[in-house]
Amino acid sequence: MERAPKSMLATAMALVLAATASGCGLSLFFPVVEESTPIPEDVDAALRPYYSQVLRWDQCGDFLCTTARAPLDWDDPSADEIELALIRQPAKEDKVGSLLVNPGGPGVSGYDVVAESVDVAVTGAVQDRYDIVGFDPRGVGRSTAVECLEPAELDSILYGIPPGSRGSNSWITGQNELTHSLGQACLANTGALLANVDTVSAARDLDMLRAVLGEEQLDYLGYSYGAYLGTVYAGTFPDKVGRLVLDGAIDPSLSEPQITLAQAQGLETALRSYLGACIPAATCPFQGSPDEALATVRALLDAVSKNPIPSTDGRSVGADTLLIAIAAPLYDAETWPALDTLFTTILAGQAEFALTLVDAYYGRSPDGSYTGNLFEALRAVRCLDYPAQNNVAVMKEQGRALADAAPHLGPYLAYSDLSCLSWPFPSERVPAPVSAPGAAPILVLGTTNDPSTPYQWAVSVASQLESGILVTRQGDGHTAFNQGNACVDATVEQYLVDGVVPAADVMC
Repeated sequence: MERAPKSMLATAMALVLAATASGCGLSLFFPVVEESTPIPEDVDAALRPYYSQVLRWDQCGDFLCTTARAPLDWDDPSADEIELALIRQPAKEDKVGSLLVNPGGPGVSGYDVVAESVDVAVTGAVQDRYDIVGFDPRGVGRSTAVECLEPAELDSILYGIPPGSRGSNSWITGQNELTHSLGQACLANTGALLANVDTVSAARDLDMLRAVLGEEQLDYLGYSYGAYLGTVYAGTFPDKVGRLVLDGAIDPSLSEPQITLAQAQGLETALRSYLGACIPAATCPFQGSPDEALATVRALLDAVSKNPIPSTDGRSVGADTLLIAIAAPLYDAETWPALDTLFTTILAGQAEFALTLVDAYYGRSPDGSYTGNLFEALRAVRCLDYPAQNNVAVMKEQGRALADAAPHLGPYLAYSDLSCLSWPFPSERVPAPVSAPGAAPILVLGTTNDPSTPYQWAVSVASQLESGILVTRQGDGHTAFNQGNACVDATVEQYLVDGVVPAADVMC
């Protein structure tokens, strides 16, 4: 399973339906209304044209939009360049600064989140005092993007039923060949960018954007993968850290198998919480104890793995698709009722509602087109950030460990190395802690029952960072800020708006 965005499922579905209804992206047809004033930076001569560029902000609907330039390869800045799409909502009161926001993924459009649902990303108190700046990172959305497949071809990847028994040698070979063909298509359609969408490159983009926005230090709010991007930024540019909020942190010291194991446990814990809330209700499709219901869920996954459920549009729901349909609503307790409908329909042999949930997750529209490029960008970034190993015996041992740790969902999250094993550009990154010596205080937020970024990761990141401060939200759901917890919101708002740093870790 690919890692998912911060936005709750309802918001993701709204973004799919709304598409570009705000009119942003048409900025070339509006007069220039404002220009940025870059702050002088002591950088190499080859980088000065990027750090000193003047952004021309155009009116687009209720927002201001622009495009920045960045080197294709930060280690060879004269070779070629890419574009980064930005959108800005000006501060409504006295301005503290510019707050760059990344909603996660990787692959989620920060541009769209600000354009379509800024109130979901940032509270009103922060909007009052900050210019809220959304951006599409390199490889994503409106920026110079990773491109791989036509919609029908992408359907076959995302919704196809792989031949063979899961975990068998023939199945492993088939999955590896699928990754190879996908990678070659991405390389053919994306070119050299495919080798340069790693998170370190994105962090260097972030520092350049800070400078051209006229900010001496970076004020930043990142969710999930966006928190990881902020962590990498802090480790790369500790002296440029301003007020950083890392919500739903990802531990940079973990390998891909360690991340998958922790996520499997997190999803299973969240599923148990949903079932515990569901079973007492008359409308719940399950009866008995949560343990019995979990066994039923595992049986459903096993059943559709062997006999996928066909839909009226020609697609089918197999185990991989059903797993996404289960996981996506678990991100927010407010979307748990969708699971009632999901399980009711799957038990009745109906595929359509499961496909609706998965379509919303991947940004697939009813006409079969895709909004954005979440899957392609996520895969490309992940394969550069996390090394894959090719030892099948090790993969199978890791699969057994997943089954032991999360017996109901874990087996269907195994073999994650196959997603990148035959990718055109293997990862050269070595997972390691990030300490960011000398950085200003950084807030690290974690939710105790987060299904996607387990709470222990936030604990670990806060302890790794020399200036990390842990803010804990006790409860369910993915991420902590702007989720209805007054204690968390007040802590973050006081930190961002007033510069008030908690004296110690905060428990909410």
